[in-house]
This record gives sequence, C-alpha cells and structure tokens, in this order.
Amino acid sequence: MQAHTLFDQATANGRGFRDVTPAAVAELRGAHVVDVRQPGEFNDTLGHVPGAVLVPLATLGEAARGWDPAAPVVLVCRSGARSGNAAAQLVAAGFTRVMNMAGGMMAYRAAGLPAES
Repeated sequence: MQAHTLFDQATANGRGFRDVTPAAVAELRGAHVVDVRQPGEFNDTLGHVPGAVLVPLATLGEAARGWDPAAPVVLVCRSGARSGNAAAQLVAAGFTRVMNMAGGMMAYRAAGLPAES
C-alpha cells in the first residue's frame, strides 16, 4: 500500500495524527518509517520494522528539520506511547501526514510480522 493511501484510510485520533495497524505498516511502501526508541532497543529481541530509521525521541526535533513536512511519516516505538508523543511533536511542528503505529513493536511482533534486528 502507498503511504498517501494509508494516511487517508488511517484512524484519526483527535491528537492531529492518525493511528495505523502493524499489518498496514508491514505492507507500506513509500513512507518514512521512524523508530523513536533508543539504539539498544532498535536491535533488541523485538527488532525493528524493515527499512525503519532510528531517530531517538530526544533527537527527533533536530532530525525532522530536514524532512518534508507534507510527506507521510510513520512513527514506531516499543508500545506506541513514545511514538504517539513523537507524532504529536511533529504535528505541532507543522507536519501534516503523520501516523503512529498502534501498539508499537510489541503488537508488530505479536502479529508475526517480519522484523530486522
């Protein structure tokens, strides 16, 4: 699925971004998938979404300065809480197509989806 299509179909949550399922993220093409966990978590037993880039939450604001605020971006963490905070941060910075992977890597792995470590 293309990122723009996924954003249009994603669930609005009242915080300015949208929630997407792990299964939808696994099928996603053409989106910037950003994992906001710490480096040790990125390669731990949960692993990470294939193709995701690691941008720890504390460095997100600085890293996002070089991103297109109109491009789709999916944020990921362990459980969905930190990535939800990261998504809200991007929305506040003017990003318009922000998505949070609901349930984080715990839900992703529980669904049996492929991960890298």
